[in-house]
Amino acid sequence: MGSTAAENPENNGAGTPGVGRRDLIKRSAALGLISVPTMSFLSACASGGGDGDKVDKGEKTEQNPLGVNEKAAMEAVIFDGGFGTQYVEDAIKDYERSFGKVKFTATQDIQPLLQPRLVGGNPPDVIDNSGAKAMDAATLISKDQLADLTPLLDAPSFDDPGKKVRDILVPGTIEMGQYGDDKCYRLNYAFTTFGVWYSKKLLDDNGWEYPKTWDEMLALCAKAKKKGIAGWTYAGKHPYYIPFTLYPFIAKIGGWDVMKSIDNLEPNAWKHDAVKKAFDAYYELAAKGYVLKGTPGLDHIQSQTQWTKGKAVFIPNGSWVENEAAPTTPKDFEMTMAPPSSLDASDKMPFETIWAQAGEPFIVPQQAKNVDGGMELLRIMLSKKHAQNFAKLVKSLTCVQGATEGMSLPPGLASSSAALDAAGDNVVNPRLPDWYQTLHKEDVGGALAEMMAGRMKPDEAITKIQAAADKTAKDDSIKKYKHA
Repeated sequence: MGSTAAENPENNGAGTPGVGRRDLIKRSAALGLISVPTMSFLSACASGGGDGDKVDKGEKTEQNPLGVNEKAAMEAVIFDGGFGTQYVEDAIKDYERSFGKVKFTATQDIQPLLQPRLVGGNPPDVIDNSGAKAMDAATLISKDQLADLTPLLDAPSFDDPGKKVRDILVPGTIEMGQYGDDKCYRLNYAFTTFGVWYSKKLLDDNGWEYPKTWDEMLALCAKAKKKGIAGWTYAGKHPYYIPFTLYPFIAKIGGWDVMKSIDNLEPNAWKHDAVKKAFDAYYELAAKGYVLKGTPGLDHIQSQTQWTKGKAVFIPNGSWVENEAAPTTPKDFEMTMAPPSSLDASDKMPFETIWAQAGEPFIVPQQAKNVDGGMELLRIMLSKKHAQNFAKLVKSLTCVQGATEGMSLPPGLASSSAALDAAGDNVVNPRLPDWYQTLHKEDVGGALAEMMAGRMKPDEAITKIQAAADKTAKDDSIKKYKHA
């Protein structure tokens, strides 16, 4: 599975409804994986190790601007999910041509494997902190566990020493790594779009058009049901996938300010009429039998497999799905992403509105022995060579501007790019998933799971989520963040 938004650089990723630069969107074209937020807090994290454990600095040169110790070993632990790990392994080969040997580990168990090491002060030098078992970045930062990546951002870019690394990144990338100050603690490598995914061939074969309003969505689901096809499926075991389309749906109905108030933990934010309308609409899918039977018990791979087999028309997902579902996707499937359907003509934002962001966060632990080496590997990964390699390997784009211009894109990636281009400034970036991961995954996700399974009515789900949000807002042990 993937991990979690192209934000407006003028507002630190949080003040306007869009990315703010159409030309950026046209250049950046779309998509990658998201770092789906985590369930666990590193509440037990303690400072460990010390400068005495760190390797000696190397000599800074034009070829070695970060001053990496050329003989020192380095360690990388990479999430093995929808993107795989080959793209990092290829970059490591280039790293080792100039610097020391890299110990490489691929895992889906980031938090279980690495939390004890961060607590003990013996972390690896670079981590792809992604997946269902990712570590909570907000807590890591509050415990002073992550290195500030400003030296990397201010270093010369790999391909053009006349440009700093920060100058080649898609706007919004740096802001996704900031938590209340100017320091950047995460480098979100991929660029992800979230939306409703479907087989264009399935729609074309049945003479169906993608539904632009909710009435049209219900009508199409009714037609599909008569043919023995479910309208929707989703990752029932990971119900925080549902917000990939629900959050931008709420923003469309009530405006971006509604989602901002939710992110800001404002009182009664979840009781806004737009939230009620969105929850009622999704509940109707379940109530009318338009959700694939057994969906609440499916994980992300199982739900995607049922979808690629044609058992369901739609699935909420991120742009990593094209690569992750490749083993079961028919060659003529024509995988396509579209914005969530509008509710009706009263919506505050247009149909084209989507959620997009920089995702797949890489971090360098503060207590790592070879911090410079960890940052240098990221600098290499941000080269045009490796940005293009990533796109070829995993059908997704990186946060490097213009790296894939002229490349032929697969259907899912091409449709995501088109959707992002059509959205223009109407790109939203909810921050609840990375600011308050437990609230998003366990409380919001848990309530949505119950609602979509028919065990909870929309009003009950909203009341439960609002109570959880209020509890989070009042918990002084949790650092708070706000949109500008």
